[in-house]
Amino acid sequence: MKRPKANRRRFLALGAGLAGLSACKKEVPSEIGEGVRPYGERSPYERAARDVRESKTPGTSSTRTPLQDLDGMITPSSLHFERHHAGVPDLDRSKHEILLHGLVEQPMVFTMDDLRRFPSVSRIYFVECSGNSGAEWIHPLEDPQKASGMVSCSEWTGVPLSSLLKVARLKPEAKWIVAEGADACLMARSIPLDKALDDTLVALAQNGEPLRPEQGYPVRLVVPGWEGNINIKWLHRLHVVDQPSMTRDETSHYTDSMPGGKARIFTFDMEAKSIITRPAGGQKLAGGPGTYEITGLAWSGHGKIERVEISTDEGKTWAAAELQTPVLSKAATRFRMAWKWTGQATSIQSRSIDETGYKQPSRDELVAARGTRSQYHYNGIKVWYIKEDGSVSHV
Repeated sequence: MKRPKANRRRFLALGAGLAGLSACKKEVPSEIGEGVRPYGERSPYERAARDVRESKTPGTSSTRTPLQDLDGMITPSSLHFERHHAGVPDLDRSKHEILLHGLVEQPMVFTMDDLRRFPSVSRIYFVECSGNSGAEWIHPLEDPQKASGMVSCSEWTGVPLSSLLKVARLKPEAKWIVAEGADACLMARSIPLDKALDDTLVALAQNGEPLRPEQGYPVRLVVPGWEGNINIKWLHRLHVVDQPSMTRDETSHYTDSMPGGKARIFTFDMEAKSIITRPAGGQKLAGGPGTYEITGLAWSGHGKIERVEISTDEGKTWAAAELQTPVLSKAATRFRMAWKWTGQATSIQSRSIDETGYKQPSRDELVAARGTRSQYHYNGIKVWYIKEDGSVSHV
């Protein structure tokens, strides 16, 4: 049988590939690498970090998640945003307890070991500070971290709050639960009983390991889809009552100022929202004209994200993005779309639609309905402007 003639072009391509492999060998360390560590850490070549903001008031601080540096839907525990009103308490799980009392037949005290005896569940939920993006009521912010970095998504493991309430046996007049934290300010919020009995978790773990101190160790509430402040950290008391307690953080704070001087109160749900994280403010399409991936995150406190639409022509037309599965209720959803940039200046933006049919509004629509006096619950469409040199900006 005759052997086929060698293809010169194929041979040259193979030779180039081998040359590339030879060059790659130079990157392989000639010495034995480091050994295993007791607790794994990321590569020092990865620089993702939270944006830390300290207040002049001691213990009051916050951090923002670097959304532009993340992939997928889960936020690493170390990059989950934080919001503290009185610092992070140092709590020993062997001594910490939760008091459940009020309108129950049997008041209870639960140790952390007691909670571990209950059947547990793991659920993926986002947590978003109601002040996330709040500055954008007035002016746009320059990158995804600053614009929307007070939202994160984790796998939470714990005991359904309904299980604890069942043991304590609610009285007929029970309508609300006041949850209180063990931080110095005794952060407390009122939760309607139907939400407490629905999907609220008494969480002990995040992303497969015990909660970190900044996230409420040893135990916190996770109230899916509702504003972050109600997800009480360092939980130590559950008071069952017949009406909301009207705490400081549900009256003087965490209310929505409206045109005309009135305010909305108990606006628990975080409505549908999305943001493109790449390409986004502070980045550059460094390769010049060509195909790029547009990607970002969408979420809704009403349930699942049904659809995300992207415009690459200043809002004139919209196309459906691909949603990464699984698409879960009250969890962050990663969206993607291939886009061919021509090299001309334009703008890109995304809008999310949840399973209730609610569509993320533009900033103009939001301001027309609610004015600019609020600092909470901003979910307007975020626009990124791409200039001819490939740089991406918020203006």
